[in-house]
Amino acid sequence: MPNASLVIANWKMNGNRELTKTMSMALREKLSQLQKVKIVVCPPFTLISELASQCYYDDIAIGAQNVSEHTSGAYTGETSTTQLQEFGVSYVLVGHSERRQLFAETDDKVNEKALATVNAGMTAVICVGENKAQRDEGNTWKVVAEQAKAALANLPKEKAGKVVLAYEPVWAIGTGETASPEQAQDVHAKLRTLLVEQFGAIGEKMPLLYGGSVKADNAAELFAQKDIDGGLIGGASLKESDFVAICQAAQG
Repeated sequence: MPNASLVIANWKMNGNRELTKTMSMALREKLSQLQKVKIVVCPPFTLISELASQCYYDDIAIGAQNVSEHTSGAYTGETSTTQLQEFGVSYVLVGHSERRQLFAETDDKVNEKALATVNAGMTAVICVGENKAQRDEGNTWKVVAEQAKAALANLPKEKAGKVVLAYEPVWAIGTGETASPEQAQDVHAKLRTLLVEQFGAIGEKMPLLYGGSVKADNAAELFAQKDIDGGLIGGASLKESDFVAICQAAQG
């Protein structure tokens, strides 16, 4: 029986107004069958308002793919927590591997964004994961642990309930390769131990998501693992039938 309770769609720099409409309609039709699963959709910034209007009366949460660590000011091109909240955003992706690799976001920057998010009352979905070279060198856990510890630095225990950790092996993102359920569970179990060591009983309840080429045909097996509480879905979240099937796999 799947253990999942949270499924997050990351559209990245994809989608349009039509997708917000068709996706919200597809999810709305199945919501009564997905009551055990929290669904979050993270569209590009330009579609947040549109998606929010489509999901206004439904139990579909709106997420953002990024946020500034600054509350306001002369930061051209950036978006603050308060601006996101004004449009109904309640989840924010922080430290996605593409932000780390393509936009040079450091561990310190990820930590600042995570703290800004939780201090604003939103949920920070902190992404961690190793690349292929790091895995081949046997450094998977070393890399993941360092990223997680840095991202969670100075996080007050009372704010830990506003954090989700998403393990996304970089070599599996958009490549068609997927960590085996056993590989994913091994990293998730270690992350669970790390969270319990830092936050005590709260760490037992903090959601741990897996991301990296999750599809309708492998989701159930991944979600059945003891410490995998759901998924962060990329490419498969752009097609209504595929994303709905993944949500159904989480429901069981």
